Amino acid sequence: MSASVKESLQLQLLEMEMLFSMFPNQGEVKLEDVNALTNIKRYLEGTREALPHNIEFVITLQIEEPKLFGRSPELDRQQQLLLNQGLTAYLRTFDPGELCVCAAIQWLQDNSASYFLNRKLSGEPCTQAKPVKNTFLRMWIYSHHIYQQDLRKKILEVGKRLDVTGFCMTGKPGIICVEGFKDHCEEFWHTIRYPNWKHISCKHAESVETEGNGEDLRLFHSFEELLLEAHGDYGLRNDYHMNLGQFLEFLRKHKSEHVFQILFGIESKSSES
Repeated sequence: MSASVKESLQLQLLEMEMLFSMFPNQGEVKLEDVNALTNIKRYLEGTREALPHNIEFVITLQIEEPKLFGRSPELDRQQQLLLNQGLTAYLRTFDPGELCVCAAIQWLQDNSASYFLNRKLSGEPCTQAKPVKNTFLRMWIYSHHIYQQDLRKKILEVGKRLDVTGFCMTGKPGIICVEGFKDHCEEFWHTIRYPNWKHISCKHAESVETEGNGEDLRLFHSFEELLLEAHGDYGLRNDYHMNLGQFLEFLRKHKSEHVFQILFGIESKSSES
């Protein structure tokens, strides 16, 4: 047994354990072959010679209305296509070998309802479709520092590609604000964070339901890099800090002064004091 095969099988067992923990009720996770997991364990222990077959399973998701499975007869072909395109686009943000089944299930729970709004109910006349409700999200992200040119370039490219607005304040500390539809912001967060950005966290998130395009909720008109003055020695990367007074004024201009304390644990002072 090669190391790569062993690692792959161990990851499959781990992911199945996570699924059974997430969906403990009877019938929520159903194995097509009830002996599949046992056969893999026996193969890893060396008591089985033949390589086990792939694990095939069905997950039943309970959603408020309607109930959604891997495939739903309540979706017409166009709606099914749109749902799969959205899910595929989300999964493309994962790195090769990264566990993704649980994240895919969460995406379906968060996003599937909008694909059912245009379905026709049997026995009812065809009426104009109701406006689709979307979640507008604004995320405030804190990093110990943002210096590297390739990282800064990646952040700007991802922001512009996903049609989100906000800013990236480079330096020490590094602050990112991203706003737009929920799935776009979450994809932005996942893309810039992985695989190895450790000193970064989402400090605060603000969300609101909207039936429009969310333009009236935006505090920023584009996604840009924010460059402020700094204190300290520019020749020593770890020895200078961004001008937080200027950053506070920037937040005030964009109706976000309340976030200053959340990000830094410091109460802002009014300009008159």
